[in-house]
Amino acid sequence: MTLQAMNSVRFPTARMRRMRSTSVLREMVQETNLNAKDFIYPLFISHGRGVDAPIDAMPGVNRISVDRLAHEARNIQALGIPAVLLFGLPEAKDEVGSGAYASDGIVQRAVRKLKDAAPGLLVITDVCLCEYTSHGHCGIIRNGDVDNDASLELLAQTALTHAQAGADIVAPSDMMDGRVSAIRSVLDTEGLTNTPIMAYSAKYASAFYGPFREAADSTPQFGDRRSYQMDPPNVREALREVELDIAEGADIVMVKPALPYLDVLAKVRERFSLPLAAYNVSGEYSMVKAAALNGWIDERRAVLELLTGIRRAGADMIITYHAKDAARWLQE
Repeated sequence: MTLQAMNSVRFPTARMRRMRSTSVLREMVQETNLNAKDFIYPLFISHGRGVDAPIDAMPGVNRISVDRLAHEARNIQALGIPAVLLFGLPEAKDEVGSGAYASDGIVQRAVRKLKDAAPGLLVITDVCLCEYTSHGHCGIIRNGDVDNDASLELLAQTALTHAQAGADIVAPSDMMDGRVSAIRSVLDTEGLTNTPIMAYSAKYASAFYGPFREAADSTPQFGDRRSYQMDPPNVREALREVELDIAEGADIVMVKPALPYLDVLAKVRERFSLPLAAYNVSGEYSMVKAAALNGWIDERRAVLELLTGIRRAGADMIITYHAKDAARWLQE
C-alpha cells in the first residue's frame, strides 16, 4: 500500500485537533508543566540604605540594599517562588576582589539578613570575582591574563564565607578549571559537607549578558571573557564541562544562557541525571521587555511560552528575571 493510500485510510479516523478543542482538554494532555516552584529569582544587592533603584536596561528589576531585603523576601515567598540567587555590588573594588570573600561583604550580610527574615527561602549565592575586581574579570590577573590556578583559592574562600553566613547553595560562575573541586574541598574541610554546589557548567561567552553587566557593574575593563567562557558553536565541549563538574563534586549543573542553547540543555538532560538549571539571562529578558513595551508582543504569553520551552528542553529549575511576573500570571 502506498503512503498516500495509508493516509487516506487513516483520515478522518486520526484527527489531532480533537484533543485541542477546549482549554480543559489541552490542560489534561499537557506534556510540560510550568510552576512558580520551578523559578529562582536573581537579586542585585547594593551597598547603602534605603536603596531600591531601577536598572535602566532591565525594566522591572531593581538594585536593593540589605535593609530592604526582608520586604522583598516576603513578596517573593508570597508568590510561591522558592529560591533567590544573590549578586553583590560592593562599595569598593580592588585588583584581587577582596570584597567577594570578606566575612562582612555585601553578599554575606545579605545572606544573614535573608535567613533571619525568611528562613524558608532558599538562598543561593553567585560565586565569582567580577563584581569585586577593579578590572572586571572573574579571576586574578597575571601578565595581562586571568590566572586560573591563582584564582581558585579566592573563589573557594568566597564560597566558604557565603556558606558560613548561611547560604543554602553556592554557585560558582567564573568558569575557572577546577573550581568545583577547590570549593568542595574547602567546604568539606570546614565541616560544610551538606552545602550543595550549583555549577555554572556550560556557561557561554554570550552577547546576551549586556544588561546584567550594567546591573552588576561588572564589565571587563580590558579584553573579554572568551578565554574562560565557552565558545558558542560548541556542544560536545559543553558535555565535557558538565561531566568534569560532576566528577569534581557538583550537585546541580547549569546551562547559561538558556534560549540560544536549548539544544545544549536537551543534550545535557539526556546524558546526565543530576538536577539541571538553566539561566534565562538578562539580554533575553530585556529583549522581551523592550518588545512588550513597544506593543510588539503579548508579554504574558511570550514569557510563559519561553519559560515553558526551557522546561520542555529539560531544565528542572529556571533562573529568570521574569519569575515574579510569571508566578503572578500562573496564579490567575
